[in-house]
Amino acid sequence: MRSYLILNMRSMNSLPLMEPWLQREHAPEIIGMNGPILDRYTSYRAIPAPTGAEPYGYYNWRMTEHWWRESPFRGHGQMDQGTAFAETWPPNYTNILGLPEGEARSDKWGGTPDGRHPPVMMFVNRRPDNDFHGKGLLMGDGTVIRWVMAIKYPEGVSKEEGEDWYLNTHAPEVCKQPGLKRFYSYKKIAPFTTQFDRVSELWYENTDAWTHAVVTNPPNYTKPAWAKYDQYPFLEPYVDFISTFLLESPTNDFLRDWRGYIQTA
Repeated sequence: MRSYLILNMRSMNSLPLMEPWLQREHAPEIIGMNGPILDRYTSYRAIPAPTGAEPYGYYNWRMTEHWWRESPFRGHGQMDQGTAFAETWPPNYTNILGLPEGEARSDKWGGTPDGRHPPVMMFVNRRPDNDFHGKGLLMGDGTVIRWVMAIKYPEGVSKEEGEDWYLNTHAPEVCKQPGLKRFYSYKKIAPFTTQFDRVSELWYENTDAWTHAVVTNPPNYTKPAWAKYDQYPFLEPYVDFISTFLLESPTNDFLRDWRGYIQTA
């Protein structure tokens, strides 16, 4: 299985602290603890938000992918990896990433529109559950940016009602976006480390193509009857959906490139 970990910093002033911590301490610790059950461990730096993307729940730091041979969360609790060594966290980590005070990890989503945007980690199947558009795209078919979006249905909306709208109404309309190159989606699976229901990827040629497709020349969308938010995708940003923008190739391939100390945990 695969996991998406999408991260935002409350201020980019923390970047000189967080980047060295990730690469010098955190990635080696993750490899030490989970290397035997990790098949791939890559991370992508978010690219600057395209023009008009600020209202779309933009996460500004990284998306990290882990490909697992088995679940890492065992032992005393769902978010406890059960290893002999603990992880090292930088000063003020929880505040930097918008987590509840004292919690390095949390499966309780607490996003707010006014600035606290905690990490989103979701486990999914290896292959997409729904492949809506662009299957068969080749590496030589031009450049791409990836718009990665995690969504959950608002409180009071049943999973069945939300899925019916997303699959049968919303996704076919999204496929009409001008210049959309690729669109596929995953449903979350156990271990349930987030309240979000889906993570989807939409690909475009570049940031201007995203702005054209989403902001300046969108198709007509059907707003669900239960929606409390008027703008596509009819979910409140930083509350019911978040998103980030990535390039095609990872910034770091930790499992391949790291050759340091290996813990025996």
